Amino acid sequence: MRRSLFLSLALLGTSAGAATLVYGAGGEPVSLDSGTITDGNSATPQMLVYDGLVRFKNGTSDIAPGLALRWSSNANATEWTFTLRPGVKFTDGTPFNADAVVYNVNRWWDPAAPGGAKEQGKAFTSWQFIFGGFKGDPGTILKSVRADGPNKVIFSMTRGYAQLPETLATSFFGIASPTAIKKAGAKYGTPAALPVGTGPFIMQDWKTGDRINLVPNKAYWGTKAKYDALVLRFLKDPSARLNELKAGTIDFTTDLNPEQLSAVKADKNLQPVLVPSFNVGMLSLNLGNKYLKNDKVRQAISMAINKKAIVDAFWGDLGVTDANFLPPALSWANSPKVPADYKFDPAAAKKLLAEAGYPNGFALDLWYMPVSRPYFPTPKPIAEAMAADLAAIGIKATLKTEDWAKYLDDRNKAPGFDMYMIGWTGPYASPYNFYNTYYGEEASADSNFSNQKIFDQLRAAAASSTRAGQAKAYAQIHQITYDANVRLPIVHSRPLAAIRTYVKGWQPGPSSLLPFEEITIDGKK
Repeated sequence: MRRSLFLSLALLGTSAGAATLVYGAGGEPVSLDSGTITDGNSATPQMLVYDGLVRFKNGTSDIAPGLALRWSSNANATEWTFTLRPGVKFTDGTPFNADAVVYNVNRWWDPAAPGGAKEQGKAFTSWQFIFGGFKGDPGTILKSVRADGPNKVIFSMTRGYAQLPETLATSFFGIASPTAIKKAGAKYGTPAALPVGTGPFIMQDWKTGDRINLVPNKAYWGTKAKYDALVLRFLKDPSARLNELKAGTIDFTTDLNPEQLSAVKADKNLQPVLVPSFNVGMLSLNLGNKYLKNDKVRQAISMAINKKAIVDAFWGDLGVTDANFLPPALSWANSPKVPADYKFDPAAAKKLLAEAGYPNGFALDLWYMPVSRPYFPTPKPIAEAMAADLAAIGIKATLKTEDWAKYLDDRNKAPGFDMYMIGWTGPYASPYNFYNTYYGEEASADSNFSNQKIFDQLRAAAASSTRAGQAKAYAQIHQITYDANVRLPIVHSRPLAAIRTYVKGWQPGPSSLLPFEEITIDGKK
C-alpha cells in the first residue's frame, strides 16, 4: 500500500510535503543494462542508478575516483590495477567488490560468460564500439580481467591502452548487481526487471512511453540528493518540453531547439543553460548501396549539401560546421592539410554524378531519427533541407524514420540504411572515442567502410602517452576520413538546456548531463 501511494504521488510530480525534481528527457531509454547502449536517452538514467569505476568531475571531462579510489598502469599501459572503494553495497543489499566488477566486465566482453551475449541474447554494443570487439575478436583491446583479493581488479590489455580510465568513466559501463542480473536473466534492464546498481538513485518504476520514477539512495557513498523523488518524463518534442517547463510541470530539460533560446530568455521564470560543445552530427553513407560505393557519388553528395545554410537556419549561433569529425575542443588532433570545410558546389557535384555514370541522378532513402538529440534537435526538417539540396543535383532522397530503438538496431542489419542521420557526444575527452566508434575495426556494419590504415593509426594513438604522438596518428586519420566521404560531419552544436530559476547546482559537462544529486530545488512551490 505504501509503495502504491508513493508511486501515485510521484506520477503526479508532487506530494504532500515531498520535494520532487522532474526532468524532461528527449526520449525513452533503449535499455538500462550496462554495456548494451550507445545513446544519451539511455545513458542519463543508467548513471543515476549505476556508478562506474571512474567518474567525471562536475561540469568537465576530467576524471575522478568513482567505485575505484585509485588506479595505475605498468610502463607501456598494457596492465592496469584498480583499487576499489571498500564497504559499498548494491541497492539490493549485496556487496560491491572485485568479483562483481569482474562479473560485469566479463559479461560485456566474453559472449560465453555467465549473463553474457549467448546466454541472454543481447548485443553489448557500447563495449564493442569502445573496446574494439569481444573475446576472440582480432581487434579486442582487453586480454583478461581478474580479481586480486576483494578490493583490487587487474585489467590486462592486448596492447598499450593509455586511456583505459577515461573509457571506464563513460556512462556506458555502470557496475550492476550480479545477483540482480542472475535473477532477472534476459529481462534485466527493462521495465520488467529494473536495473540495480550502487548509484545515487534507486529506480522504483518505469512506465513505458511515459516516465521513470526514482528515489534517492539513502546509503549512497557519495553526495546524497536533498529532495525526495526524481521523475524522468519522456517528451520527444522540444516544443512540448519547453511548454511544460514554462508551465512548471517539469523543472529542467535539455536538447531544446536553438531557435527556442529567445523564448527561454524572455520568460522570467526560466534560465538557459548552454552545454559545452562536444559532439558531431553527421550524415552517414552506406557503401553497400550500389550508388554510394562509387567515390565520385559520395564526393558529389558532400559538395551538394549546403551545410553552412543548414546550420545557420537550424542552430544559429549555437552550431558550427567544418570538415572535422572531431568537435572544436579536440582541434589539436586535426590535420592542417585538410580544408576548413567541404566545398559547396552543386554544379561541380552534378558534373561528378555524370562522370560516375549517373547524369540523370537516382533515388535513395534518407533516414532521420525520430527523437531530438543534442546534435540534431529537429531531425525531420534538417533531413528535408538536405533532401532539397540533393534534389538539386538529381538525387531523389525519400525520407524515412522509425522507432528510436529499432532505428539504432536496423542501421546495422543488412542491407542497412542508404543514408542516415546519426551523431555522437564524446563520452570522454579523447579523439579515440569519436574515431574508433565510427571508423574502428568493429564499426563498419552500417557503412560497409573498412580501412586498415585507420585501424593502424588508432592503435598507434591508443598506445601513445604523449599529445604529440597522438596528434600525428589522428592527423592521418583525419585526412583519410575526409577523402573517403563516408561520414559527413554536418554540425558541432552547443546543446541548449533550460531550468526553472529555483533549480540550483546543475552543472552539465561536455559528455554528461549528470550529476542530478547535486541539484537543489528549495524555491519550488
